[in-house]
Amino acid sequence: MGQFTEIKAADGQSIPAYVAQPKGQAKGGVVVIQEIFGVNAHIRNVADGYAEQGYLAVAPATFHRVKPNVDLGYEQDDMQQGMALKTATESLPSPGVMQDIEAAIRHASQAGKVGIVGYCYGGLLTWRSACMLSGLSAAVPYYGGGVTTPDEVARKPKCPVLAHFGDQDHWIPLESVEAFRKAHPEVEVHVYHANHGFNCDHRASYNAEAAKLARERTLAFFAKHLG
Repeated sequence: MGQFTEIKAADGQSIPAYVAQPKGQAKGGVVVIQEIFGVNAHIRNVADGYAEQGYLAVAPATFHRVKPNVDLGYEQDDMQQGMALKTATESLPSPGVMQDIEAAIRHASQAGKVGIVGYCYGGLLTWRSACMLSGLSAAVPYYGGGVTTPDEVARKPKCPVLAHFGDQDHWIPLESVEAFRKAHPEVEVHVYHANHGFNCDHRASYNAEAAKLARERTLAFFAKHLG
């Protein structure tokens, strides 16, 4: 079990982050980027899972600048609140939330090399982090909404990237995933027979088989690049 601590962004803003410590010597650091539902029970569980694998896991509250203490579930009302918070976060003046992720990378770097993993909107922020921020040795976006749009495809990653998508994801058309794959042959792309949110066991779209395989691939990717 981890706990919340404060990390400081470059502009002096303090941001809460859920930090889970590994037992013994850390293998490296992993920054975990939330969905549109905040650093909720699922994201805390994900961070705890990476800590159990030997990583110092840091999950920053990426909505903190627009609304503190966001902890939503997965009902329709939660979805509407989360989408509104995403819109508000995307509207922040540059560099916006990227400086908070940078602070999380800095915090995680005390454990050695740093990887980043993110889900849903966090997948998009993970892709942007791989392309815009320093200090990352690996990045793994899960079903990043917006990653396959032309503006995002135009970015160039600065570290190795492994990307997970679902072939039943109505938010991310499969043809756009194929266009992303073609534009980025350096990115390892995997498509699962699954829906958006397939990794989240709190959601109806959870797919245990896809989640297990994606996690195994992610852990192998981090072992390769953070070791």
